[in-house]
Amino acid sequence: MLTTITEGILCCLTGKAARLVLPLESTEPSDGFEFVEVKPGRVLRVRHIIPERQPVVNDEHVANGEQKAADHDENKNDSSGGGVHCKRKITVYRNGQLVIENLGDVLHAEILQCQDGDLEPCSTVEVELADYKELASSPDPNPVPPPVPPPPGEQKPAPPPRRRRRKPKRTVLIDSKRLISSCKGTHSDVALFFVHGVGGSLDIWSSQLDFFSRLGYEVIAPDLAGHGASTAPQIAAAYTFYALAEDLRAIFKRYARKRNILIGHSYGVSFCTFLAHEYPDLVHKVVMINGGGPTPLEPSLCSIFQLPSCVLHCLSPCLAWSFLKAGFAHQGAKEKQLLKQGNAFNVSPFVLRAMMGGQYWPEGDEVYHAELTVPILLVHGMCDKFVPMDEDQRMAEILLFAFLKVIEEGSHMVMMECPDTVNTLLHEFFLWEPDVSGKVSSKTDTEKSIGFSDTLHTLRLNKSMDK
Repeated sequence: MLTTITEGILCCLTGKAARLVLPLESTEPSDGFEFVEVKPGRVLRVRHIIPERQPVVNDEHVANGEQKAADHDENKNDSSGGGVHCKRKITVYRNGQLVIENLGDVLHAEILQCQDGDLEPCSTVEVELADYKELASSPDPNPVPPPVPPPPGEQKPAPPPRRRRRKPKRTVLIDSKRLISSCKGTHSDVALFFVHGVGGSLDIWSSQLDFFSRLGYEVIAPDLAGHGASTAPQIAAAYTFYALAEDLRAIFKRYARKRNILIGHSYGVSFCTFLAHEYPDLVHKVVMINGGGPTPLEPSLCSIFQLPSCVLHCLSPCLAWSFLKAGFAHQGAKEKQLLKQGNAFNVSPFVLRAMMGGQYWPEGDEVYHAELTVPILLVHGMCDKFVPMDEDQRMAEILLFAFLKVIEEGSHMVMMECPDTVNTLLHEFFLWEPDVSGKVSSKTDTEKSIGFSDTLHTLRLNKSMDK
């Protein structure tokens, strides 16, 4: 998703050897931390917080069997939501053009109603990508002249040969139904997964983990291999996209509940996309924070991170300063403290080089992203110098159910710079559910739906309809 330079400077404070990890036998949870062996000798640190959910019992009205019935009714209501028909046709042509036709109208009708006040459902939304638009708007290099009417009395000439219709290289049809519901902290079947990017650790999510665990959510945040307190294998193959994706697959399968929400930052967005594509029935919603555009991952051959590890070690002070300037909107004492606390950006030069060189994921193209049917919230920091705004806008055009929120005072590390804003935005998205009935059932439901839509900055799903 990201170009290699986007994630690289995230590894700012380098130059230290691989950190020590507790032995595998010492895997007892301590302050919410666990050590999970995903492969022999490959151990990841995971922060796993399970809230204590005490059943509320009214002594006057509820007792024993009545309490069990009340719990059953609550769990039944927990999963209530809006059923959405996800239907779209994706056509890929041999010249690289991509045309997406959205045929599902339930969720689109509500979003358009909230955004534009349009009460009529939009049964067909056709999204044409940038290259297709340019081709359509450019003049035909070989125009066909209009036929000249023959003079009276002369024989009518034969009609010009018809152009042969283009045959698509590939056609993808999606036809499924999803149940999109509100996810509250009191729901025992909901789990939140937080995935960091290159050079980070689970410590960058400290504000989010504390906030949502206090609200009663079960939260899971792993350290990628070579990051935080996880083991750091001294082999480059351990840091390819596929190796890291398999690690996260093991973590997801270990902690997954019935309804799981994935929250990824930067390079971590790619792994969330992978899991959402692999487990569509288990992934309920996804949040992508400064993830970039829907393009395949490919390492840059001319990147500074192709230099030897010893050179990167010498350049670590420059990388740290560069990241501080580009990763944060402001460069004050607060931002410097955020970099230092919790060893959030402490990664060895070898891991940095291997991570950047292992960003190879050709399957993650635009069609791959267009196949996702899960609701997705895109969060973009306006001051982000790593990920251009156009990339997240492009992502919103490709995705089926996508909201794009721009935080003006945030940059690449927006969840650390503006934790309150990000936490509030994420919580509203977790609680959001579509009103597919087309009728306003209550004032509370109206305020919830419209309030979340107003919080979102822009929605790009039907942008091409404005042409």
